[in-house]
Amino acid sequence: MPSEKRERQREGRLARQEELRLAQQKAKRRRQLIITVVLVVALGGVFYLATRGGGGKSVATNSTTTSSTANTAAGPPKAQPVPAGAKLNSWTCPKADGSSPRTDQFPSTSPPMCIEPAKTYTAHLTTSEGNVDIALDTKKTPNTANNYVVLSRFHYFDGTTIDRIDTSIDILQTGSPKTQDITDPGPGYNIKDEGSGFKYAAGDVVMARSSGPDSGSSQYFFVVGPKASALDAQGTYVTFGHVSTGLDVLQKVEGLFEACPAGSQSCLGGAPSRVVTISTVTITEA
Repeated sequence: MPSEKRERQREGRLARQEELRLAQQKAKRRRQLIITVVLVVALGGVFYLATRGGGGKSVATNSTTTSSTANTAAGPPKAQPVPAGAKLNSWTCPKADGSSPRTDQFPSTSPPMCIEPAKTYTAHLTTSEGNVDIALDTKKTPNTANNYVVLSRFHYFDGTTIDRIDTSIDILQTGSPKTQDITDPGPGYNIKDEGSGFKYAAGDVVMARSSGPDSGSSQYFFVVGPKASALDAQGTYVTFGHVSTGLDVLQKVEGLFEACPAGSQSCLGGAPSRVVTISTVTITEA
């Protein structure tokens, strides 16, 4: 029969073993908790990045070009949003003489026909880099041209900037007064696409939209070079005008390209290295 001393020693060993076992279990639970927390945070971050974004419209490009150019830390400069304008509660056509107040909130339906398609309409853009004239195509795309005229005569585009350059497809994008980038929510409505099978060449003025049909509103882009033919396979971006004067101005703006910062959700490809402002857009008809 073991002595009392040996019995106490045996009980002490058992107690220490039990303490060690409990400590090991506690450490294991702590490690599992840390791993779980890290996974939850990581998955949450992935979900946030995947779902983040605005209602902006942009044309498609390839991911290789975007990633190879979007590698700067600060990125190109960005202008402040244009101050808010008036709200139009029900549709009425703007005055042809340009005297309507600046308006940037509109009904949820597309504009009524405010132009006479048989007439000739020209948009005159005053920019910080020079003047640009656009001959609007009221014959092939009367509704899209009408939308541009309506917004212009409500001074929607005054103060907007060229907020995107994509040198891989030779385009300059604009039409975002509320954010001055591709996340702009637009005027509050969308217009229907007018046709398909478009081919794109230097000088074309084209509606931007999301990947879905009938999603254009106010953002548009200038084609300034031959690489835009890469979009011909899609052919769904509606060309509603052509630059009649000032293509050289726009081509010089493309030369100001500066890459977007890595991981940016509002800068796609690049933008001018200095702010390029479209001060006014006025419409003449004949």
